[in-house]
Amino acid sequence: MEYITLNNGVKIPQLGFGVYQVPKEECQRCVLDAIKAGYRHIDTAQSYFNEAEVGDAVSKCGVPREDLFITSKVWIDNYGYEKTRKSVLAGIEKLKSGYIDLMLLHQPFADYYGAYRALEDLYKEGKVRAIGVSNFAPDRLADIAQFNEIKPAVDQVEINVFNQQKTALDNMEKRGIHAEAWAPFGEGKNGMFTNPTLTAIAAAHKKSVAQVILRWLVQRGVIALAKSLRADRMAENIAVFDFELTAAEMEEIAALDTGKSLFFDHRAPETVDWFADLIVKRRQLL
Repeated sequence: MEYITLNNGVKIPQLGFGVYQVPKEECQRCVLDAIKAGYRHIDTAQSYFNEAEVGDAVSKCGVPREDLFITSKVWIDNYGYEKTRKSVLAGIEKLKSGYIDLMLLHQPFADYYGAYRALEDLYKEGKVRAIGVSNFAPDRLADIAQFNEIKPAVDQVEINVFNQQKTALDNMEKRGIHAEAWAPFGEGKNGMFTNPTLTAIAAAHKKSVAQVILRWLVQRGVIALAKSLRADRMAENIAVFDFELTAAEMEEIAALDTGKSLFFDHRAPETVDWFADLIVKRRQLL
């Protein structure tokens, strides 16, 4: 495993295991399988509704807590100083870990300023080891970095071969903020796993397309989050540190960029409306 040093000196494993859309009944088993395969970085979120299951795995895995790196994210409905603080402290209890290594704001909507100030205070208190954001476009990332005391350590955004986020990554590098990729496989959209360029490169290295994608992210200096419910795929995805893509192959992959999200644009008014409706629907289920 390779590590990246964040802007506050904390080291983060460059390849992590994500539990988005992992069912609660499968989550503990999946995290235990991932840790057994060699993962030491686990990424969850309040909105995934599986922090407690991740915590169960962390407490049972047999790996010392200090050797694991746990990331979670504050959900929009918990934004605002007091609600954010309360939700993070509750998350620490669910994760059974005494602290969280990296705490992010999940979306760039609502009172994210109040929420970020709560993260700053929790960081100063040692409850979280690093703080950051997720899905913040370059302008909002610049805003929160410039007008707060503690600069975000990470911005977790969609990065894949069809949406390579070159402008966003340049902005992060300029500000000393590390990029973290969610959905590096794009859920297989646009025929990612059968793309001729990627399959040819994979064949040349006797690797899978998934391994090529993760290796491409590693060589770009991006922290990557892979997910699978299968132990064999988990082991395959983490085996990306024994080969290197050539400069020519990196250029071939760069040519696949469309500059468009495979999911949705966080800056579109319709996206904001969708998240607002989602909050209302989730409140009704509680």
